[in-house]
Amino acid sequence: MTSPQESTSPQPLDISRIRGISLDLDDTLWPIWPTIERAEEVLRAWLLREAPRTADLLVNPGVLRELREATERERSDLAHDLSALRRESIRAALRRAGEDPALADPAFDAFFAERQRVTLYEDALPALQWLSERYPLVAISNGNADVHLTGVGPWFRGAFSARAFGSAKPQAPIFHAAAAFIGLEPAQVLHVGDDAALDVLGAIGAGMQAAWLVRDARPWEHETQPHLTVPDLRALCVALQSA
Repeated sequence: MTSPQESTSPQPLDISRIRGISLDLDDTLWPIWPTIERAEEVLRAWLLREAPRTADLLVNPGVLRELREATERERSDLAHDLSALRRESIRAALRRAGEDPALADPAFDAFFAERQRVTLYEDALPALQWLSERYPLVAISNGNADVHLTGVGPWFRGAFSARAFGSAKPQAPIFHAAAAFIGLEPAQVLHVGDDAALDVLGAIGAGMQAAWLVRDARPWEHETQPHLTVPDLRALCVALQSA
């Protein structure tokens, strides 16, 4: 029996079945952590102006982590909604600092606006153009990026976020809903994403084919293999064109 760290043989990619493509967003079309770090700097600047005691409280990164973990425990209903979790964590910080908890809403708005200012990987726009000319594209994300606010909306027929949909990857319903939105069965869709568990295993479990986008040469550590492994979106296009 295969151990969790071993792998089965790669599953063959059947391009003849592909009629549409679903794409993850964060760390697939753009790097997420530079975006989040910049948005957190904007949030801190906002708090320094409008809620300075809260800003001082959050100088210690462990405090916000503690508040976020407490929020996740107390509001398990928000597990799929990263926006709501962050907003409620800010609200908890405001309360602890003795400042107006209603400031959580405009504080989050400042964070959220900056979070949408992404820097695309250089291969993203050419790949989106090439793919969208050949397949209907739909986005599937557990994050809170908006395809229209980030500037990639024109290439997508639709977008499914865990926040709006009500459940997240790797659960099958969000994959199924995305496929149905573009008028396809899951077996007719290739899902592309960077996260081995959420994207690849989730998509395969939902009946799709899956391409693992791995820009940093990480090893594959699961028994079930992706149908395709590519280092960037340019290589994805080449694989789809040449097969």
